Amino acid sequence: MLARLSIRDIVLIERLDIEFSRGLAVLTGETGAGKSILLDAFALALGGRGDAGLVRHGAEQGQVTAVFDVPKGHPATAILADNGLDDASAAGSCELILRRVQLADGRTRAFINDQAISVQTLKAVGSLLVEIHGQHDERALVDAATHRRLLDAFAGLEKDVTALEKLWEARRIANAALDEHRAAMERAAREADYLRHASDELKTLAPQDGEETTLANRRTVMMQGEKIASDLREAQEAVSGDHSPVAALSAAVRRLERRGASSPALVEPAVKAIDVAINALEEADQHLTAALRAADFDPLELERIEERLFALRAASRKYNTPVDGLAALAAKYASEVALIDAGAERLKKLAAAAAQADQRYGIAAKKLSIAREQAAQKLDKAVNAELAPLKLDRAAFTTQLESDPASPGAQGFDRIEFWVQTNPGTRPGPLMKVASGGELSRFLLALKVVLADRGSAPTLVFDEIDTGVGGAVADAIGFRLSRLASKVQVMAVTHAPQVAARASQHLLISKDALDRGKRVATRVNALAADHRREEIARMLAGAEITAEARAAAERLLKAATA
Repeated sequence: MLARLSIRDIVLIERLDIEFSRGLAVLTGETGAGKSILLDAFALALGGRGDAGLVRHGAEQGQVTAVFDVPKGHPATAILADNGLDDASAAGSCELILRRVQLADGRTRAFINDQAISVQTLKAVGSLLVEIHGQHDERALVDAATHRRLLDAFAGLEKDVTALEKLWEARRIANAALDEHRAAMERAAREADYLRHASDELKTLAPQDGEETTLANRRTVMMQGEKIASDLREAQEAVSGDHSPVAALSAAVRRLERRGASSPALVEPAVKAIDVAINALEEADQHLTAALRAADFDPLELERIEERLFALRAASRKYNTPVDGLAALAAKYASEVALIDAGAERLKKLAAAAAQADQRYGIAAKKLSIAREQAAQKLDKAVNAELAPLKLDRAAFTTQLESDPASPGAQGFDRIEFWVQTNPGTRPGPLMKVASGGELSRFLLALKVVLADRGSAPTLVFDEIDTGVGGAVADAIGFRLSRLASKVQVMAVTHAPQVAARASQHLLISKDALDRGKRVATRVNALAADHRREEIARMLAGAEITAEARAAAERLLKAATA
């Protein structure tokens, strides 16, 4: 429900803070006092169209803040969760603060719980929290989809609709799988010969992921080894071959060692140096031998590698696919060939699954359609019972339900629309096309009373739906607004004293002169008992309030509480 409404610098409103309570709140005041401005400001906070003209003259911006207390699990909180917004949780309920800033240059900004959001998100949340209805308001009744939702809410069929939506989605998935498989089979059948040939060829080739890179690197190593092997062999021949100096150096060492006994000082240094040289040459021979082994390869292996690379690259050109993509292509062709071979059996299974999903949906949709037909009769009876006191005793309300199983949808195959016949002998038709402004408001009120808190926003605003009626009809409107307020919060802008007398909260809208009459500002005051009687007396008598008017006001107030 709406808990508080704060308005700053909107048209004639400089600063306004209003506290609201449960039940029926009425807003009264003389014509031109600013009731429409108040509703325009409220609509702005709910995501309504912005307008630079709403900003009070001389101000840079206007602002409207609406604070709501909503139960946990309300659909509005789901929108918050979807948009990553906090919900200021309390025990069993949460507080939603909707704020709209209107700048003087025409731009607007929107916030929920002080977090910036899009106007579309604000409007989506606002539509779930408040419904505003007036004589010329079409939002509640013009959309046939809304009529279906209202009928389902009246009958308590929301869970059945949710279950049907799941069956519809399962049906969609099953039929999509069937269509996709059938199309793939038809495509594969058209290319069957080519697919079989390509699949066999690639299966024989058996390409592997990364194979080209591995083979190319191996071939590079082998070709480089072939070039360096001759140089390695020449070096080894020089170190350890027939012309190696090792034998001559070893003989020289032996001769010097035999002479060493007589002249050790002269011989030993030279012998040590020659030993080092011999050891270095032997070590070099070992390294050269190892290098030759590493560079050695089988020429047949190189030939096989080159043939393999040629075959892979030829297949790559033929199938216009990178070599590394051949393995995936082979798997794709193999699966399509398998689809041709085994697709018929799978097609039967998918067709059976789709048929089963169709049947489950059809049974549930038919059951829901029957329940709607029964609910429509009850709704018609209940709404028509409310019409006579509202001076619509010659009118008739009917729920038109057309079922077309050939046009199914997520919510079934029923098209539902509210029709009325305003007088006997006239042609019935859609509510928005047949009913006049005053009649539309009363039809709406009768419908809302019957629906009570089912399929309704937690706060309902009625803007002068009692225009053009008085006496017993106005009293009937007030009585029904009061009944409705026992289920949901109701706000009513009214000129009817019979309606005002039934309010649990009475707000007077007035226009005060400021700065010695140079400007005016709209004010809203909550009226206590005595002031309520005086305002209702004004509504009865006009400009001059008489004792008779005050007595009549007192009788209205007592009758409303009786």
